[in-house]
Amino acid sequence: MGNGERSATRRRRQRLVELLGADDVSVHDLAAEFDVSLSTIRRDLAALADAGRITRTYGGAVDHRAVERSWHDKERVQRTEKDAIARVAAGLVRSGDVVLLDAGTTVARLAHELRDRTDITVITNGLSTLVELADAEVDVVVLGGRLRRPNESLLGTRTEQALRRLTPDIAFLGVDGLDPRRGINCPDLEQAALKETMAECARACWVLADHSKLAGGGGFPYWAAMPAGTGLISGGDAERLAAFEQAGWSVRSVQSGRSVRSEQ
Repeated sequence: MGNGERSATRRRRQRLVELLGADDVSVHDLAAEFDVSLSTIRRDLAALADAGRITRTYGGAVDHRAVERSWHDKERVQRTEKDAIARVAAGLVRSGDVVLLDAGTTVARLAHELRDRTDITVITNGLSTLVELADAEVDVVVLGGRLRRPNESLLGTRTEQALRRLTPDIAFLGVDGLDPRRGINCPDLEQAALKETMAECARACWVLADHSKLAGGGGFPYWAAMPAGTGLISGGDAERLAAFEQAGWSVRSVQSGRSVRSEQ
């Protein structure tokens, strides 16, 4: 291999890391982006994974550095799908409900949908939700705790203690990655424990996840197990959503801004 070819390979692999840092991408998308064969992309991904720069997933890869992407970076992707998910979730909130909102960009879009509700109470540990509801009429209760900056959430012992004194009517959780059997994939053990507590204390729990969060479940070291019957609202494809149904999740599919309730 000549110096020119090696240089081209280095540039392509560096660009691959940059693309993977923005979102999950399939090998087919990457091959089309660089006009190279699938085998070339797979060799590139294998080399980057061996170097510890990315984590391979089913059908693609994610940048290790994307594990701790900021809330603002995440907020810029999958906006249309997140808005559609938020609208469906808002339709589940009844008059008089006490609603628990987790941190996360999709959950923040749900908070935006609930801004005009004057007949509910929102409990949250998410700073983005607080921003959305700061000048709204919704009654808001803030869970105390320590600030975790990558996802702008409050968590810790005080947060858990407060949650154990509550029984929200419905909880909506955000995710970085999701697996039908293992649950929510988390970059932080304390975060995983908090999500489990949120799911356990609420009368009903729904996970809000755009389709990219279902790609391979995630590459993080910690998991939050979800109770049987937990709901999922997502724009994922039929095959992936079917796996969640088979594992006992209640699934609502968002397609073209419309909700299609899966039959159990």
